Amino acid sequence: MGSVIFHLAFPVHDLEAARGFYVDGLGCTLGRQSPHAMLLKFKDHQIVAQLTTEPLPRQKGIYPRHFGLVFTNEEEWQAIVDRAKAHGLKFYQQPRRRFPGTRLEHQTFFLEDPSHNLLEFKHYTHDSAIFGEHDASVIGDEHEPR
Repeated sequence: MGSVIFHLAFPVHDLEAARGFYVDGLGCTLGRQSPHAMLLKFKDHQIVAQLTTEPLPRQKGIYPRHFGLVFTNEEEWQAIVDRAKAHGLKFYQQPRRRFPGTRLEHQTFFLEDPSHNLLEFKHYTHDSAIFGEHDASVIGDEHEPR
């Protein structure tokens, strides 16, 4: 039986700037390229930067759209924090702890790529919070604009 990987296509206004952010900055592996798109290995997942001439406005907050990774190993999460800082990537939100002292507690930070796409990287204190904890009704921060 084969494995399944996630695929996401997202808009960018400049492929070279995207390559700098994703390959040089985050450490993604560069795959196929064309004048209009670039395939990237984002950990073990496939993301595709698609060139667009449409304006890419900034969101007013982290909602409604962002993407990223959930780390099951805290050291790997910290390594991506350190890598982002070392490569001068733009932090949209600095690393912080959300929902401390609860079953939903996690560490998180957000980056903003050169086309204003937001990426979240997080590590949950309790693995059950990734897909479980069904008694909790909290998803995200209530005070953030949507």
